[in-house]
Amino acid sequence: MNLNIKAEKENTYDAIVVGSGISGGWAAKELCEKGLKTLVLERGRNVEHVKDYTTAMKAPWEFEHHLNTTNEMRDKHPIQSRCYAFDEATQQFWVNDKENPYNEVKPFNWLRGYHVGGRSLMWGRQVYRWSDLDFEANGKDGHGVDWPIRYKDIAPWYSYVESYIGVSGQAEGLPQLPDGVFLPPMEMNCLEKHVAARIKEKYNDRIMTIGRVAHLTKGLKDRGPCQYRNLCARGCPFTGYFSSNGVTLPAAAATGNMTLRPDSIVLEVLYDKDKSKATGVRVMDSHTLQTVEYYADIIFLNGSTLGTSWIMMNSVSDRFPNGFGNDSGQLGHNLMDHHFGVGAGGDYEGFEDQYYSSGRRPNGIYIPRFRNTNSRTMQKDYVRGFGYQGGAGRDRGTSWEGIGVQLKEGQEEPGKWSMGVGSWGEHLPYFENKVTLNKAKKDKYGLPTLDIDCEFKANELAMRKDMQESAKEMLEAAGLKNVHGYDSAPPPGHCIHEMGTARMGKDPKTSVLNGFNQVHAAKNVFITDGSCMASSSCVNPSITYMALTARACDHAISERKRGNI
Repeated sequence: MNLNIKAEKENTYDAIVVGSGISGGWAAKELCEKGLKTLVLERGRNVEHVKDYTTAMKAPWEFEHHLNTTNEMRDKHPIQSRCYAFDEATQQFWVNDKENPYNEVKPFNWLRGYHVGGRSLMWGRQVYRWSDLDFEANGKDGHGVDWPIRYKDIAPWYSYVESYIGVSGQAEGLPQLPDGVFLPPMEMNCLEKHVAARIKEKYNDRIMTIGRVAHLTKGLKDRGPCQYRNLCARGCPFTGYFSSNGVTLPAAAATGNMTLRPDSIVLEVLYDKDKSKATGVRVMDSHTLQTVEYYADIIFLNGSTLGTSWIMMNSVSDRFPNGFGNDSGQLGHNLMDHHFGVGAGGDYEGFEDQYYSSGRRPNGIYIPRFRNTNSRTMQKDYVRGFGYQGGAGRDRGTSWEGIGVQLKEGQEEPGKWSMGVGSWGEHLPYFENKVTLNKAKKDKYGLPTLDIDCEFKANELAMRKDMQESAKEMLEAAGLKNVHGYDSAPPPGHCIHEMGTARMGKDPKTSVLNGFNQVHAAKNVFITDGSCMASSSCVNPSITYMALTARACDHAISERKRGNI
């Protein structure tokens, strides 16, 4: 008995954070800096900043396959290799699909990395604030449940996060896309500036601006600036972009309050029904398969949307027979992703005397949402809206034909200018889009796998027609030639913005979390990764996760001091 008490004491912390990605890294930083002894659990391997970015400084010819994806890579990564960021230089940051299976009831690309830092090493780094157009949408059009917060609740936390991570961008004064705390914007090239001017001239309801991105255009503390290499998915040794590995986890470690344990698969949340609170988590070592329990007053689940859903659904007890905190029956439901892979491109005749000197700018342009923003822009065929990302460039040569002298001559002069824009659209929260545990199909650890049943429906399909046609229309209005639309129709998951399976809400009967990201039925458990989202907006979601995490940590610490958790 004394041995058990001693072991429990050694395994007791003030807080536990599950996951070390975008939101988990922020939870670790905030809790540690506020003085809490914090255990950070990561199911994957350790990745040390700079040291483990083993391909970051390699040239293409230094790779055995010159950055091409081989059949062997595709065999190990049949799903992950579909991602734009997967190649010979980044394969180590993507899971082995054979060792990490899931079950597609309907097509779904679950793109993920199991390692310290998670997808914060490979993310697209686009950061856009939500507005009340987003937070009020569910309540106004009846899809999903009303958000328990509004823009004013999270606005100061957006500023807090932006000031810390460093966001370059241009203020535009748009109500549907609030401005933030910006470093100097990256520069658009001559064709992008031309198209932006023509859009402004042609339309009174839309603009084109430079992307808002978590890259440092000037040094911030001991970080950066961005070197414009556009090799971000390999890990940045200059810390020119934000990642958990380069920014929040080192800040947490610097306090002396963080204990980081990789290779730790969280199996379940432990619950004391007499105290009506969670007491800790049960963890499996991914190498030895031995299990151990850790205890804390505060628990943050940040294992990614589907990872957190798995943990909660696997946490069953007399109090929660259908999954931890699942009194509402909403756990695992309302799965969303952005739908994209639709847009247009075209050529431009002109600017033959101009090129661009911004290196490989790791950013593009952005056209904010302009549909269903007010009474003048309401659409009959669909609700919500979409935005565009894209960019312009000039071919490196006029011809790639032949070999030797013929090939060299074709590269003596730059080729034509062209531009493309692709759209990101909102996915509505549908109850029937869901994930469930499949106990009959196990992974290599003997653990249940996930069944994923998710699709885009009529609203998204109607929106996609407008997404393509509006893209073509704008490029043609800007004077581009040979304008062509496209729609590659990738399945859900492919945008890597999955969210919504443990949504926030005002009513415990229809939601899993309250307005401070606390589980309704266990107030000392917080969920601030993508699973907390009640709707998806049409913008990249990561900065909203970060702001919600910082806000929830502040609340958790206040509530702990008051003795409420």
